[in-house]
Amino acid sequence: MNLKKAFIENDSIRLGLSASTWEEAVQLSVQPLIESGAVTEEYYHAIIDSTNEHGPYYILMPGMAMPHARPEAGVKRDAFSLITLTEPVKFSDGKDVQVLLALAATSSKIHTSVAIPQIIALFELEDSIQRLVDCKTADEVLAMVEESKNSPYLEGLDLES
Repeated sequence: MNLKKAFIENDSIRLGLSASTWEEAVQLSVQPLIESGAVTEEYYHAIIDSTNEHGPYYILMPGMAMPHARPEAGVKRDAFSLITLTEPVKFSDGKDVQVLLALAATSSKIHTSVAIPQIIALFELEDSIQRLVDCKTADEVLAMVEESKNSPYLEGLDLES
């Protein structure tokens, strides 16, 4: 599962969106995956239910969340989407998030061994959150993904498939 390829194939980068609640932000992040057929509507509801039960376990760093749920909750194929918000939304734990990168993984192995390293590589870029928020086009986001390919986190990963 290749981050850049998944963004392109699913047409799943949406920039400068507005959301008034964290639930709406999660919906906006999952919507491109629903539209592309990577997940069903059930996936969104599974994320909301899981968040209500366990809290926003997918806030990975200040300003960034990776909404996801179990593969059996409507995942049809591996995919990513990325949205940015003009203003941050506050999650139930009080943390503000302005960049959401939704993950749909068909297995936990793909989630941990392939998806997470690519996400770490992207978000370890200097000022990654602000840079993503400042992106005006999908091509600018894709350029950042390309820039992150030299990360040591990606050594030995086969990202061509």
